[in-house]
Amino acid sequence: MAGPAQVQDRRSAAAGGFWTFWSASAISGVGSAVTAVALPLTAISVLGASALEVSVVTAAGYVAWLVVGLPAGVITQRLPLRGVQVVMDLVRCLAIASIPLAWYVGALTVAQLAVVALVVSFSNVLFDVANSTFLPSIVPREQLARRNSLTSATHATTELAGPSLGGLLVQTVGAVPALVADAVSYLASAVLLRSLPARHVDRPDAWPRVGAMVREGWRFVVGHPVMRPSMACATTTNFVCGGLLALVPLHLVRGLEVSPFLVGLLLATEGVGSLLGAAITPRVVGRLGSGQAVRLAAGGSAAAALLLPLATGPLGIVLFAVGNAGFAAGVVVFSICTRTHRQTASPPQLLSRVMATVRFVSWGAIPAGALLAGALASSLGVRAALAGFCLLAALTPLVVMSSRLRDVVQLEDLDATPAA
Repeated sequence: MAGPAQVQDRRSAAAGGFWTFWSASAISGVGSAVTAVALPLTAISVLGASALEVSVVTAAGYVAWLVVGLPAGVITQRLPLRGVQVVMDLVRCLAIASIPLAWYVGALTVAQLAVVALVVSFSNVLFDVANSTFLPSIVPREQLARRNSLTSATHATTELAGPSLGGLLVQTVGAVPALVADAVSYLASAVLLRSLPARHVDRPDAWPRVGAMVREGWRFVVGHPVMRPSMACATTTNFVCGGLLALVPLHLVRGLEVSPFLVGLLLATEGVGSLLGAAITPRVVGRLGSGQAVRLAAGGSAAAALLLPLATGPLGIVLFAVGNAGFAAGVVVFSICTRTHRQTASPPQLLSRVMATVRFVSWGAIPAGALLAGALASSLGVRAALAGFCLLAALTPLVVMSSRLRDVVQLEDLDATPAA
């Protein structure tokens, strides 16, 4: 039996591991947020891309979830998690670095932007599944909700600072050179993650077939009374997000004709909302329960989205900022509640496959939304397409209220009951 000193040593080691993990995520998050501004501006301003071409580049950044989203859980379960994270960081670093190199020699094309986005997309899938699976191994169960709130708050902060920094960099050095910041951030993340101890897990003498393992994770999610409707809600939300990712830069640059720096500031309002959502989630859940928090978040984000297409003139820009922040806040509250539930309600041996299943379905909706948005913008115009996608945000609260989530106080209250 471990003595008090040994227990304290283990807790200190776990805390140190979390802060290294957190630092790596924060650094790469800032770089990625810079790219969220610089990459579409590269396509729009440097290469003169059309609405459909911008949507293709946007879709390429998420399409990997449709291709390897399901087996990603099996892959990361069979491979060392830390190794997967480090290698994927290095791949993303090299892919992003290829853009300024091609631009410097005069060979940059929209096709290369799409290919780079595709490579980063595949790397993101494996990295994100490994990352979300790794966190419970370095954080005690009773601290998991707080650590998830902290990581979401950190992500929100990078979304707040990153686009502003990205807009400033684009304004001063240009869209393509600004991408160097993201490449460097991935390299720094890899160095930090490499210093973490490897996670040791029991491995069988022979693994089951990949298909059988994938189906086991799928059946667990779709048969669960909380995870099934939560996944459906995340899917409708991400479909809308995919459309917004493709349409908002076009709307701001060509519709409102704002400067790159102001584009960065307006996109940074998403970080303001995300930070607010992460900050209030523990209090809202503690006072109202996770079930009520999910319902309020779904309704609030849908209502806020309706403000986005109203941006015309100075007042419209303010409405856009408020709507963007409100939409993000609701999405973050919903995400923290449901992600924490998945991490605590899933059997440890299924966790990576549960995470991969949910992201395969929900994140797979992002490229579909982006491509549809590009097609609609080409035929109806950017503003009309943006208005249509903002109206679709109402699907998420409709899914919530048509499921068993409509009257539950705590999400875990449904864990022991069969699915409807």
